[in-house]
Amino acid sequence: MTHILHRQIRQDYPRAATARGLYIHDKDGKAYLDASGGAAVSCLGHGHPDVVAAMHAQIDTLAYAHTSFFTTDAAEELADDLIAHAPAGMSHVYLVSGGSEAIEASLKLARQYFVEKGQPQRRHFIARRQSYHGNTLGALAVGGNEWRRKQFQPLLIETHHVSPCYEYRGRRDDETAEQYGQRLADELDAQIRTLGPDTVIAFVAETVVGATSGAVPPVPGYFRKVREVCDRHGVLLILDEVMSGMGRTGTLHACQQEGIAPDLMTIAKGLGGGYAAIGAVLVGGKIMDAISAGSGLFQHGHTYIGHPVSCAAALAVQRVIRRDKLLDNVVRQGDLLQRRLRERFGNHHHVGDIRGRGLFQGIELVEDRGEKKPFDPAVKLNARIKAEAMARGLLVYPMGGTIDGARGDHVLLAPPFIVQPQDIETIVERLGGAIDAAIAGVRG
Repeated sequence: MTHILHRQIRQDYPRAATARGLYIHDKDGKAYLDASGGAAVSCLGHGHPDVVAAMHAQIDTLAYAHTSFFTTDAAEELADDLIAHAPAGMSHVYLVSGGSEAIEASLKLARQYFVEKGQPQRRHFIARRQSYHGNTLGALAVGGNEWRRKQFQPLLIETHHVSPCYEYRGRRDDETAEQYGQRLADELDAQIRTLGPDTVIAFVAETVVGATSGAVPPVPGYFRKVREVCDRHGVLLILDEVMSGMGRTGTLHACQQEGIAPDLMTIAKGLGGGYAAIGAVLVGGKIMDAISAGSGLFQHGHTYIGHPVSCAAALAVQRVIRRDKLLDNVVRQGDLLQRRLRERFGNHHHVGDIRGRGLFQGIELVEDRGEKKPFDPAVKLNARIKAEAMARGLLVYPMGGTIDGARGDHVLLAPPFIVQPQDIETIVERLGGAIDAAIAGVRG
């Protein structure tokens, strides 16, 4: 019997006991190749000695100091490091405990920015359908996954949603990728005009969509057009790189590949690599200038923000990534992973799309490939794939509701940056067996 309120109450979970490198071992000694990094978290794998040593050193020196009384070397050094490698225009960092907290902070910062500027009438946030920005109420409100939102809808602030950049299902046969991106930017422009440009605070988007749709990259030029729309109306652009950022797509920040910089950006999972709970908001200089010239305080805070041990862990993770040139490995192994996925599943009758960037890859499953028809949600194909993968000693991140929160299934892959070619082969082999077995079970 357990006294933990687990995510799935009726499920018996194996008990993780030890972990090293790409593998987690349970209490029975079974090894699992962690091909999703948990939820795209474990960028360095498990038990990296440099990170463990940094955490030990920090605990021995100072484990905790509340940020209303003190700053710390660990927090200051991490902030300096993040801004030194941040997108253009970023000047400050707000350190939190995870992705949902980062989104909450960015929403409040964006609102406070306009209040400080004398524009308190700005109250609307626009995001995209089939997005995920976290599970706290503000983050859930801007998120666009209807399944997650439905039962909590009466508690959520009013937000507005436009179409996602989801080329596999959204681009028409009669338009190019460029035209598709322009159509989506025009839709955002129209939504801002409908609400009234002087009432909109920000547009919130994942640079590469993660959990809800499975590593969906934007079409070329889409975010440049979005940036232009936001600038035209004085609307802030908030990019959510909690899952896709900090090297996951092959550059430190995914937006680097789009040629733009946001006004606010959230990061988390790959920031600390799972060694400690940490997230952050990268804050644009113009936002800091407005608050500095006005009230001089950010009306927000949590007990564990800027936690010294978490900051020490995150700084060690980032230094290892640079020292060991792991972003180069993300690009190399990401190319190999996508190639091997296409070789294994490119002609698979039940694989509709293979997509992603770097070590952030997704496979969308369909019942009929020609019609892009999804499986009946009642068969819970994604759960079957997860179970079959775990039985084969493989951890992947399958999800349902890919299309609209109810229909569709996909598998997300996000192995650690230290993955090697032989690991890629094992991942693809075991995943292939898991998908085939799960579909065979559905077919009965």
